[in-house]
Amino acid sequence: MSPGSMRVTEVEEFLRNPPDGFAVEVLRSGCRVYSDPEKSLVLIDDFDSCRGRIVFQKSLGRKVKMHNLWEYNSIRKSLLSRRIYLLMSAWEGNFSMIGKKKVKVLKRFVVSLDGNNPFIKWQMERGLDWTISSVAGESYRVDIDLTEALESWAEKNIRKVKPVWRDYSFTLKYYSDALFDFSHHFGLSKRTFHLRLT
Repeated sequence: MSPGSMRVTEVEEFLRNPPDGFAVEVLRSGCRVYSDPEKSLVLIDDFDSCRGRIVFQKSLGRKVKMHNLWEYNSIRKSLLSRRIYLLMSAWEGNFSMIGKKKVKVLKRFVVSLDGNNPFIKWQMERGLDWTISSVAGESYRVDIDLTEALESWAEKNIRKVKPVWRDYSFTLKYYSDALFDFSHHFGLSKRTFHLRLT
């Protein structure tokens, strides 16, 4: 996989020096981030930082909802042709203890994937084809998990501690208008596939 297929940038660095196709407007209450939807697919929810509230304009959010085949095909095309931007957090501590004791947030990162990279594109196509058997007749939820890719990156770039990743996936939700969608109601339509760097 080419070095540029996945980029991991600290949030503060991303806001100071946004990549091509992005612009940051500094506000009293935080920042507003603009992007070109023809070149990038932003899947980042609004969040709070030391700068205040960070809002990514034109972001679809981490959980992408689709209600018809046109929306599904549009999202699929974007995933397989554009650079995808996500927000992820690295924590120091035992993930099972989160909520029971204070766990230190190491850093927040903007992670970008090149959906047009042949290896990522192949994984994405295979994963979507495997998890979605018939979008016309059933509802489904698919989680695309980047844990392995992030751990591979962290081994080379975060030396002192082994981070625990949170927000390491994004979700596609398709809502069918079928009256009796049994697999969805019984939780059988929830699937996960993993994206890897190698």
